[in-house]
This record gives sequence, structure tokens and C-alpha cells, in this order.
Amino acid sequence: MDNLFDRPWFLRFTALALAVFFFFTVQAEEENKSSMMIGDTLDILRDVPVEVYYDTENLVVTGVPETVNMKIEGPANIVQSTKLLRDFSLKVDLRDRTIGEHKVQIQTENLSDKLKVTLDPATVDVKIEEKITQSFRVDPELNERLLAEDYNVVKMEVEPSSIEVTGAKSVIESISFVKVSATKEKGIDKSFEQKARVRVLDRELNKLNVTMSPEEVTVKVQIEQNHKEVPIVLKQKGTPADGITINSITSDAKEVKLYGPRAALEPIKELAVNVDVADIKESGTYEVTLPKPKGVKNVSSEKIKVTINVTKDANSDESPPEASVEPEAEPETETTVQMKVTKKFSNVPIEIRGLQQQYKSTFSKPLNGLVDVTVTADQDVINSLKTSDFNLFIDTSKVNAEGEQTFPIQAEMPDAIAWKLSDEEVTLEIVLA
Repeated sequence: MDNLFDRPWFLRFTALALAVFFFFTVQAEEENKSSMMIGDTLDILRDVPVEVYYDTENLVVTGVPETVNMKIEGPANIVQSTKLLRDFSLKVDLRDRTIGEHKVQIQTENLSDKLKVTLDPATVDVKIEEKITQSFRVDPELNERLLAEDYNVVKMEVEPSSIEVTGAKSVIESISFVKVSATKEKGIDKSFEQKARVRVLDRELNKLNVTMSPEEVTVKVQIEQNHKEVPIVLKQKGTPADGITINSITSDAKEVKLYGPRAALEPIKELAVNVDVADIKESGTYEVTLPKPKGVKNVSSEKIKVTINVTKDANSDESPPEASVEPEAEPETETTVQMKVTKKFSNVPIEIRGLQQQYKSTFSKPLNGLVDVTVTADQDVINSLKTSDFNLFIDTSKVNAEGEQTFPIQAEMPDAIAWKLSDEEVTLEIVLA
């Protein structure tokens, strides 16, 4: 054996055998490593965005999902780099499609051809429609449960009153409501304004996918305490002193506002004011305190002035009040002095002017749109007047929203008269025609 190892050819053969053995051993390990790197693997990429190409100026596309899930399968190194880099894209190209419904495939771009790709979903049903823009009036709203007790909404306005809505033709045609909501903390007792986002809704109050210009508007809300305006009715109370006859009791104050809960105000038709004449000795103007009916919290005026006209009997023990007597002026020749007289013309109609054609209105107050006109003038002028001589009207040309609205009464009257209306303003209920 020792002689065998001493021979050169044996050593050369042994070295060659070992070299071959180690070569194949290393080669097997390298192939094993390589197979581990290039073997097939699978991964899922979630929420991959989808790009859509179409004429965005004139068309609207619906039905294409914003993202899809993508399963990729292939060599591990390619799958891994694709997942990390995400330098590919998914698209739906509709530039050569016509208006209508289509079934299209989601396309991939910049993906290795060594990958097997599965999209979920792979195809989508899309609808291509004409894009249109239309103007809509914005209706304000407020939850009245947020109001403080005994307060109500007098008026709500929106600036701007209308907005431009852009979207698919079918979506625009399905719009039933364009609303903006005003809101504050519970207990609202003051008028306010705020900016709020507009909502575009269909008949079932579903929010619609449209573009609005502007998206926000300013809402102005006018709040005031519940009140009711009722006529003042003067009633004589007590017995006048001996020798005193009460001819009349009048007042320039014809109406008063009562504030309080609606339930308390509703049954009140007038405010009866008792005028005690027991201590009245002569004609004059007196202050009378207004009563506060049950349930009413406030009255617009605590006191009013009343004018009492009396006649004293000749046998009265009361001494007449001192008076300065001035010499009478000599009457001008052929001059007739006429007495001023007062007459009430009832049920004079109020004309509504300037209301746009898309609205119609009904009178909330006064009912039927009729008021009384009290005229003071010379007797011959009074005798010549008739109801048609009084032109009463309200200007509604600035109406741009539905709801209850108040307008001042304007008048075109004959010359040489003094006049007073039973109502100074009119309340209309405005609705779409």
C-alpha cells in the first residue's frame, strides 16, 4: 500500500477524482440555489387603481371600479419586484367607444410577459353618457327642533340662490332636491348666517355623483320670537261722573303684537282694553296700560294713548277749564269751509306684481288679500271716492325661493286725502307653480 501511494500516476488519478467530485457537488448546490430563485410563485396585489381614458369634456363614464384586485403568478424574483415597484398600470380605454352601454376588458400595461395575471374583475359593464350642465335653485332647511322655546324661523335665504350642476344626462334628469342645511347647537334664539355644503339628491334622497359650482353657499336664517298681531278693542269701563257724557274713546294704536307659545297665541283674536271713565272730567288724551293675556310672555307696547271726547252738562258743578279766547278772523267772502270727515272703505284688494312665472302664491295674511282703508278728507271728496280709486299692491319681483315671505303694502292714492291701512304688510306663501 505504501508503494502504491508513492507512485505518481496514482496520486494524479486521486487528485483528478477529488476535483471532479467537488466540481459536481458545487454545481449541484448552485443549481439548487438558482431553482429556488427562478421557481414559480403566486401573490395577490389588492386595490390596484384603474385608469379610464375617454372624452372628459363631453362625456361621463360610469361602471368602472376605482380599484381591482390582481393575482400574479410567475418566477419569484419577477413577482417580488413587480409587487415592490408597482411600475405597471391598469386601464380601460374608451376613446373609440360610442355613447351607450359596453362590456370592456381591463387592460394591463408594462407587466412582464413571464407573469400570469388574473384580475378581479377582469371585465366591467360601463355606460357612456352625454355630460350636461344645468342650473338648480338651492332650497335651505333647518331642523326646527334646534330652535329655542317660543322661537320660529321667519325667513331663510341662500346666496347664491342657484348653482350649476354637471353630470351624466340621466343623473341630472333624476335630480329631485338640491338642498343646503343650516345647523347650530340646540337653543337657537338669534338670526345667523353660515356657509354649508350643497347636497344633490334623487327622489329617494340618495346622494348623486355630480359636480357642483359652487359646492358651498351662504345660508341666512332670520329667527324671531313667536308672535301674533291682533287688533286692539277699546271697551268703556265704569260709570262717568254726574254731568259727564262720554262721546267717544279712540286711539291711534290699532294693533299690538303678542309674544309667547303658539298654543297660547292661537285662540287670541283681539286684545280687549278696558278704559275706566269713572274719573274722566274733560276731553283729553290719557295713557292706558295694556293687559297681558294668559300664557302671553310679552306685549309689544306696555301702554297706549287713548283720546276721550266728553260733553259736560250745563248743570254740571264742574268748573270749565280755563281757556284763552282769540278774536275770530273775519270770514273771507264767498268761501265755504268744509269739515273733514272720516270714512272706512272695506275689503280693498291687494294686487301682486312682478311674481316670476315659475312661482304661485296664496295670501296667508290678510286672508284673501283684502284690507280696510280709512280715509280722511273733505266731505265732497269722500262722497266721490269708491273702492276702485285705491290701488294697493306688493312688489314680488325679487322672490327667488319658496316659503312664507312678507312684503310691505304700497299704494297709489287719490290726491287731497289722508289714509291709513288696516294692515301695513302682507304675508304670502310662495310655492313652485
